[in-house]
Amino acid sequence: MYFYIWSFFIYSFLGWCVEVIYATVNSRKFVNRGFLNGAVCPIYGFGVVIIIACLTPLKDNIIFAYIGSVLLISSLELITGWLLEKSFHQKWWDYSDMKFNINGYACLKFSLMWGLACLLILNIIDPIIYKMITLIPVTIGNIFLGMFFILIIIDVIVTIQSVINLNKVLKQLNEIALKMRRFSEEFGEKISSGSISFLEKGEELKNVLNEGRSYTSRVVEEKVEIMDQRLEKAKEQVYELEIKRKELLNKGIFGVKRLVQAFPRMKSNYYKELMEELKEKISKY
Repeated sequence: MYFYIWSFFIYSFLGWCVEVIYATVNSRKFVNRGFLNGAVCPIYGFGVVIIIACLTPLKDNIIFAYIGSVLLISSLELITGWLLEKSFHQKWWDYSDMKFNINGYACLKFSLMWGLACLLILNIIDPIIYKMITLIPVTIGNIFLGMFFILIIIDVIVTIQSVINLNKVLKQLNEIALKMRRFSEEFGEKISSGSISFLEKGEELKNVLNEGRSYTSRVVEEKVEIMDQRLEKAKEQVYELEIKRKELLNKGIFGVKRLVQAFPRMKSNYYKELMEELKEKISKY
C-alpha cells in the first residue's frame, strides 16, 4: 500500500506535467490543467495505480496488457466524468465531436493512446519509479505522504467551493435574465394596452378636437408624459439589473477562471448559454 500511495502522488504530478505540456503546445501559453489547483491530476494517479495493481502480472504479454489498459482507462474516464457531472452539474470534458465516443466521456482515439502510454509505464517507467521510492526512508516517506494528503485535502475543499460558487453565479445570472425578460414582456404589454386604449378613444378625441384643440392637446400631452415616466422608470430598472449582471460575471471570472481555462470543453447542464458567455469573457482576460 505504501508504494501504491507514493505512485498515486508521483503519477498525479507527472500527469499534470503531461497536461500542461499538451495545453501549452495547443494554446501557446501556460494553463494550470486539472480539477485541483495544485500541480496534480488525481485521475492520472488513480489510473496508473489501477493499471499497476491489475496488469503488472500481464506486462510481458503485450496484447493482453494493452487491451486491459484501454478497457481500464476508458472505464475510469467514464466513471469519473459521470460522477463529476452528477455531483457538480458540469460536463468537465466532452469528446462528443470525436468518432467512437461514449456519451462524450471517453473516445477511442485517446483510449488507444492511453493504452500505449500504459505499456510504457508498466515496462519502463514504473520500475524506475519503484526503485526511486525504495531509496526514500520509510519514516521520512510517511511524513511526506502525510503532508501531501493534507495539502490535497485542502485543495479539494477549495476547488469544490469554487465549483459551488460557479453554480451560484450561473443561477443568479439566470434569475437576472429571467427578470429582464419578464420585465420586458410586462412593459411591452403595458405599452400595447395603453396604445389600444388610446386608439379606442380616437373617435372621442376627434369629437373633442372639433370642439376645442386645446383640450385635445392637453390630453395627448398627459398621455405622452405618463409614457415617458414609465419608460424612464423601465430604463432605470433595466440599468440596475445590467449592473448586477456585470458584477456577477466579474465575480464568476475571479472565482473560476482557472477551472474554465483548465477545462475549455466544460459545459453546464442547466445554464449552457450563460456558461459559454462566461467562458468567452474569461478568454478575453
